[in-house]
Amino acid sequence: MMHMTLYWSVQVTLLVDSWRTDSWPSYLLTLLACVFSSAFYQCLEDLRLRLRSASAASATALSSIEPSPASPSIPKLGRLRRINQTKLVSTVLFGINSAIGYLLMLAIMSFNGGVFLSIVTGLTIGYWLFRCDNEEVPAVENTCACA
Repeated sequence: MMHMTLYWSVQVTLLVDSWRTDSWPSYLLTLLACVFSSAFYQCLEDLRLRLRSASAASATALSSIEPSPASPSIPKLGRLRRINQTKLVSTVLFGINSAIGYLLMLAIMSFNGGVFLSIVTGLTIGYWLFRCDNEEVPAVENTCACA
């Protein structure tokens, strides 16, 4: 049965039918997994934003350098390839992070109070560890919690 209100119980089914808790140890391990996965979400988001910021800074630096008539065009291709690789890595990180964000949202939709608190705690800890002191990267790029 799916709960439609917040409930407090050791018995919870999380994401898939095979992930069920029925005792305190399994419930606490589930809550710990929620804390770690939501902190990991913040870590990946910080990594993606740092990569994007570094890519934008290097693209700006590359565009400010005017090519001389004697310089060959082959090094330009190497720079473009490097920028495209950075875009690819950033895109893959965005996809992975979006998947984790949606899974966290679905976990919260179990309506278990402990799961809710552990995910919020993990997001808070992850923000504090990975994103709080990072001034050159915007703290919130997208206000959607799962993107």
